[in-house]
Amino acid sequence: MKKRVVITGLGVVAPNGVGIADFTNAIKNGVSGIRFHQELSTLNFSCCIGGIPTISEEKKSEYFSDLQLRNFNSSGILYGCIAAIDAWKDAGLSMDDENVDFDSGTIFGTGTSGVEKFREAIYKLDDKQVRRLGSTVVAQTMASGVSAYLGGMLGLGNQVSTNSSACSTGTEAILMGFERIKNGKAKRMLVGSCSDHGPYLWGGFDAMRVMTYKHNESPTQGSRPMSASASGFVPGSGAGALLLESLESALERNATIYGEVLGGAINSGGQRNGGTMTAPNAEAVQRCITDAIADANVNTNDIDLINGHLTATIKDPDEIENWVMALKREGNSFPFIQSTKSMIGHCLAAAGAIESVASIIQLKEGFIAPTINCDDVHPEVLKLINTEKIIKQHIQKELNLIAKASFGFGDVNACVLFKKFETNN
Repeated sequence: MKKRVVITGLGVVAPNGVGIADFTNAIKNGVSGIRFHQELSTLNFSCCIGGIPTISEEKKSEYFSDLQLRNFNSSGILYGCIAAIDAWKDAGLSMDDENVDFDSGTIFGTGTSGVEKFREAIYKLDDKQVRRLGSTVVAQTMASGVSAYLGGMLGLGNQVSTNSSACSTGTEAILMGFERIKNGKAKRMLVGSCSDHGPYLWGGFDAMRVMTYKHNESPTQGSRPMSASASGFVPGSGAGALLLESLESALERNATIYGEVLGGAINSGGQRNGGTMTAPNAEAVQRCITDAIADANVNTNDIDLINGHLTATIKDPDEIENWVMALKREGNSFPFIQSTKSMIGHCLAAAGAIESVASIIQLKEGFIAPTINCDDVHPEVLKLINTEKIIKQHIQKELNLIAKASFGFGDVNACVLFKKFETNN
């Protein structure tokens, strides 16, 4: 018999809020975390704005030992460990157990790891200083660095892995952890994703001219999903984390339950029929959504809110059309739809996890966060759905079912369904 999977802990490190309380306040009130960054301007970036979480030295010391912080220079691992440990503690789990916890594991994704540390190491190597690289270069720069750090910090004895599938990484990690618990292979899985910040990660996107260059003087207005004046995405960074747990385990521990993961789907368009390395195959996107709904065993009419991928590029209307086709709902019958990226930018590999945390907060607290900077809804979007479906100021509303999807480079897709928890589902 398949296990029911619930969410018992949350953690987040976002450009507009670090910690669940600050992040909740930010998304509810439409607070942008996008700022101008002189370093990008000095390096001749066209886009000189971005989303970088604020982490003080004192904050770092709450999560890492002095030894771990010696020569530490990997922002993605930093963000990921803070968010994940917060989720672990939020679930009421201890960090003091000396025994290995074979019932708990982690699947924590990233796109790259320790880009700044890599750069530092390359300079030393080119200067023939290989013996001065230090003993943690490998741990900070290997793709699985974040899950390896977490495995040690928390004593995890079940699967400890890092997944990577571009911008769908976080949503994919949730579904991979969900499957493991559903099939009885783990009681608890700490899932999520993280992304470094900075020019050495964001430079490639600037070169592709997919980031906006029109809002260097007005950074908080730069990320404009679904709007006619959208001019490219704003880069972001951070991490989101969820503690997934079997319902039996959560009830045994009397844990707080934020919501339930009903199901989902992961697929690829194979870079065929309109799909490319950077563009999604529409048929595959629609299939991913419909497969997720079938896996969750719900009706499309039951979906109250969509937290879309919606990056503020020319592809936003195409994404809306895919949702309309998959759900067979349009106009006023379409669900509410939002883009958290309007406030935090596109956090790349971390996007799906941070936006899932935002979705679950709204599910638990009963409100819909605004999509800011969308006063001029794109005319192609208005041909498909009513403008009232895009909330500009937060509203209080009981939500029962939220669909969250992410689409990434390589023509890869992931969609998950979150439901308000009820004992008898």
